[in-house]
Amino acid sequence: MLSVAPDDRWVLAQRGPKTPLDPDRPYAMTWEEEPDVSGAPAATAVVFLTNRECPFRCVMCDLWVNTLDHVVRSGSIPAQIRRALAALPAARHLKLYNAGSYFDPQAIPPEDDVEVAGAAAGFDRVIVEAHPAFLAGVHAERCLRFRDALQGRLEVAIGLETAHADVLARLNKRMTLESFRRAAGFLAANDIDLRVFILLNPPYLREAEGVEWACRSIDLAADCGATACSIIPTRRGNSAIEALGSAYQKPRLPALERVIDYGLSLGRCRVFADVWDIDTFFDCECSPRRAERLRAMNRAQCRLPPVSCLSESCFVVGS
Repeated sequence: MLSVAPDDRWVLAQRGPKTPLDPDRPYAMTWEEEPDVSGAPAATAVVFLTNRECPFRCVMCDLWVNTLDHVVRSGSIPAQIRRALAALPAARHLKLYNAGSYFDPQAIPPEDDVEVAGAAAGFDRVIVEAHPAFLAGVHAERCLRFRDALQGRLEVAIGLETAHADVLARLNKRMTLESFRRAAGFLAANDIDLRVFILLNPPYLREAEGVEWACRSIDLAADCGATACSIIPTRRGNSAIEALGSAYQKPRLPALERVIDYGLSLGRCRVFADVWDIDTFFDCECSPRRAERLRAMNRAQCRLPPVSCLSESCFVVGS
């Protein structure tokens, strides 16, 4: 374990090569369905935009591998969106995820916003992501202009990660709980919905602590007006996590279930388990059933009967 908090230099030193990308093509796209704010299923097109790397080098991030080292030319981002939508089934909602902040001018050229809004015409809701630093000052003004250019409703996703202030500081994210609250307040004051990303078991928390602080993070997000929280098991694979050694404990499905059960019991906002590559967290014969329970709760947005298992690996350690 490191004796000091990681910084940019340390994070960069752990990295391998990036994936070669075409700046005129999104690096990925998918189609999914999730309940909307009324509980009705909403078909959603998800486009992973190819653009310049985020300026924040978070310890747990693996998104940098699918980014560029230069700013894309004007017109590239709208072209990527149109290309993706032509290939995906019809949808009501559109997620534009760019491995960083949509309102970062080095990521998405501001002059493209009107054309992006045109490409997103017909969607009831457009969801983008942003670091709190890009929801203040001139960036906030850009956010409001983008909101006004859209036909549908704007939703902004913020990676809170954890309500544990000391752990958040050690993730090298360069945000605080107060900057998160300010960003959430800005969105609420301007009729923009908030979605929050929360990590289960970020580095420096053991399993029972990870569950407790993920639940506290849901509380904070709901207090700040979030309409949705996505709980993301912290993954290996970006080299930095591996370099932290015992500071990181791999999340397990019973712990993820515990957090989702808690969030849904509150009834304050939608709570989703991030089930991407969930099979990499399988460690018991009951794991496939637990994964299906999580998927079903994502769809139903209510707690479902628990999975029964007597294996010691299915107990949350320290709780």
